[in-house]
Amino acid sequence: MSNEIFGITTEKLLLAAHQTVYMLGWGILIGGIIGVLLALTLVLTRRGGLLENRVVYTVLNVVVNIVRSIPFIILLVAIIPFTRFIAGTSVGSRAALVPLIIYISPFIARLVESSLLEVSAGVVEAAQAMGASTFQIIRYFLLPETYGSIVLSLTTGTIGLLGATAMTGYAGVEASATWR
Repeated sequence: MSNEIFGITTEKLLLAAHQTVYMLGWGILIGGIIGVLLALTLVLTRRGGLLENRVVYTVLNVVVNIVRSIPFIILLVAIIPFTRFIAGTSVGSRAALVPLIIYISPFIARLVESSLLEVSAGVVEAAQAMGASTFQIIRYFLLPETYGSIVLSLTTGTIGLLGATAMTGYAGVEASATWR
């Protein structure tokens, strides 16, 4: 006989906790990397940026804004064919990573972008005056100046992602009944 909490066996609770940690851990790791890369691209290609490129910035800015504005539950259902293409299935924790990463990457990108924009222009100018390349400016000046803020951004993203994993668990049951 197994123990029950709120009418749910402890084995099921442990399984759900394991799946949540799996989705949250991989989601924030991959989504955080993509988000930081998106933020760097947005900062570098914006007007006055080190690699100013109006087309890249405009396209990326619009995509980030659109994806961020879609409620997660709608995004989850809308990209089921893409999820099947990437994960081979639309049900389960592994499949849930696809919409979770797509959801959290632009969110983190905006948070990190705002952090990067707070770095004083004088720091970048000083780095350029010392002959630093763009990569060196990113590696040795921009990212170290914003480490604390990036950690806060990832913490905020983790909390948002936790809420999304709960929706994923609920919608996974619905999606498996509807889309199979």
